[in-house]
This record gives sequence, C-alpha cells and structure tokens, in this order.
Amino acid sequence: MRRVLVFFVAMTGLMFLSQSCSISLNGASIPAGLKTINVEFFENNAPLVVSNLSQDFTEALKARIRSQSSLSIVRDPAANATMSGAIVNYTITPVSVEATNPNTPPIANASRLSITVNVKYTNEIEKKYNFEQQFTKYQDFQGDISSQEQTLIQNIVRQLVDDIFNKAFANW
Repeated sequence: MRRVLVFFVAMTGLMFLSQSCSISLNGASIPAGLKTINVEFFENNAPLVVSNLSQDFTEALKARIRSQSSLSIVRDPAANATMSGAIVNYTITPVSVEATNPNTPPIANASRLSITVNVKYTNEIEKKYNFEQQFTKYQDFQGDISSQEQTLIQNIVRQLVDDIFNKAFANW
C-alpha cells in the first residue's frame, strides 16, 4: 500500500512539473526582433505548368510558417522578412528503361517528377540569414502520371517547404 502511495505522489509531482516546462522540437531559431514575414505568391514559370501548383506551394509554405513559428504573416512590404520566388522547373523524365521485344523501342519502367523552386529570403533584422537559392526535390513513380500527379506534387511540395523552412529558420 505504501508503494502505491509513493508511486502516486511521484507521478502527481511529475505531472505538475511537466506542465510548467515546454520543449520546442521544431528546430527553429528565429531572431528576437523578427515578428512579421511577407510571403509573396510563387508564380509558376516552369515550361510545363500545372494549374494549381503555385497556389498549393505558396499556401503550404505559409501554413508551415504559421504552425512552426511565432511569426505573423502579413501582406506588407515593410515586414521584418520577405520570402519570394518562383517555380522554375517542373519535369517528368524516365529514370529506368525496360527492354521489350527486339521489334519495339524500349519503354520507361519508372519516371521521375522533379520540381525546382527559386527562393529569395530577405531578413531585415539579421541580414546574415539572407539567401537566394534554388531548391529541387523529386519523386519516382511507375505507370501513368495522371492518376498519381496530385499526390506526387503534394509529397514534393512538403519536402520543398521543409528544406526552405529549415534554411530560413533552422540554419541548416
């Protein structure tokens, strides 16, 4: 009985202690004076254009900043930081070729969807964090692109947003 009571008191103490502590696991290191960011619309300037890619990418980047930082997203050129850029490449290329019979040409067994985004980040508080860089991510797939394209785009956009967020706010 005494063990149960000691265990209960210890667990209760840990619960109270854990409520007063907070740990941040997102890795963001945002300068103290940085309060606002202007995320401009990323136009799709790629030779092959997917109609919803610009909107999806821009909104995913804003959502990541909202959920993983304390920054306020504003539409003001006088914001403490600005993120702008464009989608500059969207390609589908074969990555492996399957040999067929000798009378027909080989066909692609797997293909790769690649998206490249040019990003310019300007931090008015800490200028050493400014950058202009291209980010490229890809995903391989098999079969027809039309049935998989939106899922592939979502996965690639998530990876791109992760890399951009880490470069801007986690100093990776």
